[in-house]
Amino acid sequence: MSSTHRLTPEQQKFYHDQGYLLGLPPIYSRTEMDRINAELPHLLALLRPGETTKDIREWHETSTYLFEICMNPKILDLVEGVLGPNFYCWASNFFIKEPRSLATVGWHQDSYYWPMAPHNSVTVWLAFDDVDEVNGGMKLIPGSHRGGVIKHKRSKETSSVLTLELEDGSDFRADSAVQFRLRAGECSLHDDRAIHGSPANPSDRRRAGLTIRYSGTNVKNDLAVNPNFKTYLCRGVDEFRHNPVGTPPTQRYGRPDFKPVSNEEAGRS
Repeated sequence: MSSTHRLTPEQQKFYHDQGYLLGLPPIYSRTEMDRINAELPHLLALLRPGETTKDIREWHETSTYLFEICMNPKILDLVEGVLGPNFYCWASNFFIKEPRSLATVGWHQDSYYWPMAPHNSVTVWLAFDDVDEVNGGMKLIPGSHRGGVIKHKRSKETSSVLTLELEDGSDFRADSAVQFRLRAGECSLHDDRAIHGSPANPSDRRRAGLTIRYSGTNVKNDLAVNPNFKTYLCRGVDEFRHNPVGTPPTQRYGRPDFKPVSNEEAGRS
């Protein structure tokens, strides 16, 4: 494990207490991110009419372009500091807000959407662009992961890309939110129970990020809800063998022939 991306005891305690981490060393240099961004149009070209970039879910299973990012040793070092030595990757998806986009991401907890137990998962948010409060950067409620999973309500806010959300004032207080700021090539970590969301992007700058989700090998997916779920062991051993194991991709750009299914999409929310 490289020392530069190994979490310190202080960082581990902060994550445990607050549910997120910022200020981490870059995963990719500016030059490396330029190269990664230059490849992105090849992936976007695989989208079908009526689809948007948020439909790029679990394409790491069929694209070495994304799989290599998910398995970057620097990212895995950070994740190991949270989950311990045995963990797998199981999900990835893009959140791309084009300039002057009205789309928001309502306040939510990742864990509400996914049929997985116990709670032992971390989301990596890798910035493809510089991200801040001007172009719709994410905000998170510190410590909110300790309150458990809250029942989400069906959204009446049409600008949100989510349909199930939490309500400021009744479910939590948004005034305590921390603004995430990342340079392209940097990432943040957050607990799957942490309440977070992001506003629209009224700026002239794109705001693109790739979320990658990792879980300890003790976490089991409910195949009755999400039958196409597959794991890709990142570190250690899978001593539990709770879940199906995927085959790493061989083509540079490809799309799966299945759709991942969340609790909401399965009618279980």
